[in-house]
Amino acid sequence: MCVQSSGTTRAGAMRAVDTNLLVRLLTGDDPGQARAADEFIAGGAWIPHIVLVEATWVLASAFELGRAQIAAAVGMLLDHRSLAVEDPEAVTAALASFRQHAGVEFSDCLVQETARRAGHLPLGTFDRRFARLPGTQHLSQRP
Repeated sequence: MCVQSSGTTRAGAMRAVDTNLLVRLLTGDDPGQARAADEFIAGGAWIPHIVLVEATWVLASAFELGRAQIAAAVGMLLDHRSLAVEDPEAVTAALASFRQHAGVEFSDCLVQETARRAGHLPLGTFDRRFARLPGTQHLSQRP
């Protein structure tokens, strides 16, 4: 069940955004929603990792943006004056890895960096491309 809120936040608390709002900010494909999104984040808003990952997937699949455009979008979010990305150091490291390793998705880079920071390596994967990243371990299918 969804509960509607008054739109107010606790003193000192920051609002958060969902994937749809973030995509409107990045693409401006719906001008009315983009304006509403700009107004919503004007006082500051937080982007959780899951929303960032979903947004990069939407940009690649629905908007057919390439790696360089996705990397630029993530970089813009990291530098945005009104937005705070969850664990920006991890996102920055994941972005560098994404730029360096062709064929690996941004989501994979963020999962790997999050696991590395938490001290949980190696990270097992069946994905051969993902297994190229340091700290990952390619697993073979068992008969």
